[in-house]
Amino acid sequence: MKLLRNISLDFRRNKVIYFLCVPIVAWYIIFHYIPMGGIVISFQDYTPALGLTGSPWIGLDNFTRFFGGEYAFRLIRNTFMLSLLDLIFNFPAPILFALLLNEIHSRAFRRTIQTISYMPYFVSMVVMCGIIVDFTQSGGLISEAVALITGGRAQNLLGNKDYFRTIYTVSSIWQGLGYGSIIYLAALSGVNQDLYEAARIDGAGELTILVRVVLPMSVPIIVTLALLVGLGYWNDWLNGLYYINEDRLYSIQVLLNKMLMDVQFLMSNTNAAQSLQNQDIALPSTGIKMAVAVMGALPVLVIYPFFQKYFVKGIVIGAVKG
Repeated sequence: MKLLRNISLDFRRNKVIYFLCVPIVAWYIIFHYIPMGGIVISFQDYTPALGLTGSPWIGLDNFTRFFGGEYAFRLIRNTFMLSLLDLIFNFPAPILFALLLNEIHSRAFRRTIQTISYMPYFVSMVVMCGIIVDFTQSGGLISEAVALITGGRAQNLLGNKDYFRTIYTVSSIWQGLGYGSIIYLAALSGVNQDLYEAARIDGAGELTILVRVVLPMSVPIIVTLALLVGLGYWNDWLNGLYYINEDRLYSIQVLLNKMLMDVQFLMSNTNAAQSLQNQDIALPSTGIKMAVAVMGALPVLVIYPFFQKYFVKGIVIGAVKG
């Protein structure tokens, strides 16, 4: 009863704040928690007519069908490979770039370098991907340069798995280097300058200050960047939509997007849908699609709790403190 009285008293004192929170809570419930019903659908033989509660429960059958497919492990391998390459190369790139910028004492030169590095991020993704696709196709500038270096003939580099992952990773670094460095520069600006002075008085060099002062103070923002980069590229399908033109290079997210686009096309094209029915070809069920979506989200759900405390600290770095 005492708890209820305290809640009631707090509500009367701060009812304006509580009312202001209602839209935020409603937004999270509608757009975040209700869609999580898809997790339940992945364990059902779901049909819209029966709904979420009326569809029969089939357990792990949808997951079994997914893993039983000949392309399942190739999809998982492609997704892990692209995310791993991004974590190895794309994650440390903005951190190293920010550290280098932090050592530049000329403000004019530093702002010039920052502006140049930010430009790819603010240019439309369609334009950036279009440039890369044009340069890497057969006869493109990069394709011709690679052919000249290797002594082979020019080819579509995005269709070659030996070059595709390299192009995908390098283009990601090029697009996100400037934006990622902004976050880390904000963290560096929050490091107490007295720590630098104390380290220099003790005889520490720039490398020692970096290892002993800057990096330990930056652990929360480094973990935050790692989570944001890893999550962003694990769930990325837009780059794949532009770059991937071979189904053997598909990731899980690209496959999901492709499935949705194909279903929408068939629903809007009566002749194509009728042709599939005549050939006795069944479209992927909603349960199968949700099972694939759950497989795509599972690694993030497993990893996040272990880094949650660092993520929260990293998010609030640079906030106004009273």
